[in-house]
Amino acid sequence: MNIKALSVLFLFSHLLIGQSYQKIHQKAIVVDTHNDILMKSVDQGIVFDTDLTGITHSDLARWEIGGLDVQLFSVYCDGDRKNAFQYANRAMDSLDAVIARNPGKIVKVANHEELMKAIKQKKIAAMFGVEGGHMIGDDLGKLNELYRRGARYLTLTHNIAPSWATSAADETTKPNLPHKGLTDFGKSVVQRMNELGMLIDVSHAGDQTFWDVINLTNKPIIASHSSVFSLVPHRRNLKDEQIKAIAKNGGVIQINFNPGFIDKSFNAKEEAFLKKYSSEMDSLMKGGLPDYYAMDYLYKKYASETELMRPPLSMIIDHIEFIINLVGVDYVGLGSDFDGINLTPKELDDVTTYPIITKKLVEKGYTKKDINKILGGNFLRVLKANEVK
Repeated sequence: MNIKALSVLFLFSHLLIGQSYQKIHQKAIVVDTHNDILMKSVDQGIVFDTDLTGITHSDLARWEIGGLDVQLFSVYCDGDRKNAFQYANRAMDSLDAVIARNPGKIVKVANHEELMKAIKQKKIAAMFGVEGGHMIGDDLGKLNELYRRGARYLTLTHNIAPSWATSAADETTKPNLPHKGLTDFGKSVVQRMNELGMLIDVSHAGDQTFWDVINLTNKPIIASHSSVFSLVPHRRNLKDEQIKAIAKNGGVIQINFNPGFIDKSFNAKEEAFLKKYSSEMDSLMKGGLPDYYAMDYLYKKYASETELMRPPLSMIIDHIEFIINLVGVDYVGLGSDFDGINLTPKELDDVTTYPIITKKLVEKGYTKKDINKILGGNFLRVLKANEVK
């Protein structure tokens, strides 16, 4: 075959891949289990049914462009915030307001059946995921209320954990903990979540908390935004035995796009960057800007430098494939952490870029069936398995 013929064949094959991945993505149910736009809505007055291009990773119009079908909205505040339950309700109010203004575009759903109905109506199906047990304190009544308002998972701990469970941060940095894992009340939280049909999320959980959950739950669990420890040994990532345990439990691991969780060289680069601009960072924080927003400001101000820090998209695919090779294709999905991270991997600038993940999976040779599972089918299976019959 001559060079001209090879060139034509190469071009034709790429055109087929282009048509193939776009069609697959369009027909798939695309689920993202972790987006932090509600945090910015409450903290900064962000109105995300307006065009926020260049300001945030997300807004209503861009979700549609990216082919997103289901979004679990993170309800998050710092673990040391006073009145965390009230803050959680304010975050929920902000989504409810957007839904009320856009009934033809987005709807809050309570279960798998309502979710599928929303998708057929070409609306985004919205649920809440509460990030941190500190938002219920020691009160199961607050858990019940958050579920009533649409929370369909609870991340048991954030970095600063509740009194009844230890976080990965606790277990790796605090040598004299009063306890590790779930207390008796923590076990009652897990049991109540099983009764409600509310997904137990072990992202941020310490190892002992994780194993206590695995040994107690009678429903499949999720890790809403975590990645693979064997590839990047970060305390927020899951070790091989944990991944195997989630697969045996019938759960799912939703891969986090945070560069520090997918690229083992990133944290050193970030430390060097923050050291270089430490005086500016200190000034911003003394002026009242929380550390996340101060970092966000600096990352955007010095974009020419931070652009070089962004890991390649291939690293996300590496984490997805690691889980597939370890336990199979039925136990992995997407939990981007968009608008909760300051930087994203290259090519994944915002929520319009989900189709690029599909393209990479097609190029890797994954079947339509497997890609559908990764993009959302695996999570939908776990959601349905948790529902009370």
